[in-house]
Amino acid sequence: MDDQKTDTVVANEDDLRGNYGEPMDIALMKQLGKLDTHCKEFISRSPFLCIGTSAADGKADVSPRGDPPGFVQVLDDNTIFIPDRPGNNRLDTMSNIIANPNVGLLFLIPGFEDALRVNGKAKLVKDEKILERCAVNRKVPTMGIMVEINEAYLHCAKAVRRSKLWKVESQQDRKEMPTLAQMILEQVATPEKQPTEEEIKEGDEFVEDNYKTGLY
Repeated sequence: MDDQKTDTVVANEDDLRGNYGEPMDIALMKQLGKLDTHCKEFISRSPFLCIGTSAADGKADVSPRGDPPGFVQVLDDNTIFIPDRPGNNRLDTMSNIIANPNVGLLFLIPGFEDALRVNGKAKLVKDEKILERCAVNRKVPTMGIMVEINEAYLHCAKAVRRSKLWKVESQQDRKEMPTLAQMILEQVATPEKQPTEEEIKEGDEFVEDNYKTGLY
């Protein structure tokens, strides 16, 4: 929306803070400089996280990571290791880390309404001993992301409660939207050549086969 009126845009810290009250003391005090016992247990239970990165030019990216609970290795109070699994080889997250090591992580646990936020500096690591501990089905990751933590804090349940994220009645029927393969085929199609039913079927089969054989 390039035509957004300038008087409706909040463009500085004073304007921002003027619209909200001061944070509670506990909201500031809960920010830790390392992982405590509670943070470590939260990570050990989490099967899913999102990692935020940005390129040297500031272009941002958020990517999901998921595995059985405990897949993120806690190496010490200030260091964690995230194994990299097979993907689409865009390598957005890892390319960004090379250019700009600052990362933000959000850990979720199914059924838990609160979350854990972790910030720090990341690097790409090929440590065989660590990677071997991350093997699944005897498949060892090629490399992983090591994060030196400088901030860790628990996040309250308001967002999850408002969204009813884990409530069964909030689940939507996946069939109400096209399949992933169909949507992508339509996104890359030209007006002159739209995907056929046969191409969509083949795409669906390819995606499912990739899920079955390419998770690790």
